[in-house]
Amino acid sequence: MKRKVVKGRRGRGVDKAWAHRMLLLRAGDTLSDKAAHRLAEVFAADDPTGKLQAVWKVKEQLRALLRTNSLADAAAAKEDLKVLVEAAARPETNKLYRTICRWWNEIEVLIVTGATTGKVEANNTGIKHIKRTARGYRNAGNYKSVILMRSAARTAA
Repeated sequence: MKRKVVKGRRGRGVDKAWAHRMLLLRAGDTLSDKAAHRLAEVFAADDPTGKLQAVWKVKEQLRALLRTNSLADAAAAKEDLKVLVEAAARPETNKLYRTICRWWNEIEVLIVTGATTGKVEANNTGIKHIKRTARGYRNAGNYKSVILMRSAARTAA
């Protein structure tokens, strides 16, 4: 997949958006006053079209949607997200919104129950890591024992 080059070259430290790209990934509600000021400088200096700020607002609204505690609040947050996605008018945000719509039933379950598959995914990642490092195991029983032993050690800690 070829990356789109915005300025005809790789990002450099003089480009505010490139220099502060990790700041763009941080949660807006966790930004200090100094960090929020730097983010405003990024948008002012390196975002003349406003597209970067529009996409950042979509990200923040998605976070707000996933933090809601009721289905009514989630539906309202989804409508706000739709407005921001339309304002951003980017293929990436449009695709994100279509994905949210496709997964809406599952998102509602998350909001009502708070249940996620996070622990299962973490265990699967751990097993894959063991599998990558366990190339010397010739016995399937030994391999299974190592997986169980490492899983038990993680849960006991």
